[in-house]
Amino acid sequence: MPTLPNRLRELRQARNWTQEDLAALTGVSRQSINSIERDRYIPSLPLALTLAQVFRCPVEHLFTLAPPNHITEHQP
Repeated sequence: MPTLPNRLRELRQARNWTQEDLAALTGVSRQSINSIERDRYIPSLPLALTLAQVFRCPVEHLFTLAPPNHITEHQP
């Protein structure tokens, strides 16, 4: 399964927000924010879009799709 590295912690800390602050702004638990920041949980599309709105940036600025390690190129 692909992973979804993110910049949540970096952007949150740049604004001097706690995980609880960000959780309140997005309507999720502090534990959810913690899990996303630690790459333990991939947020739903609605939550990813909400986070992008809160940070006022494109969702691609928050998340980067990393392919799984086992994908190999197909040879024609």
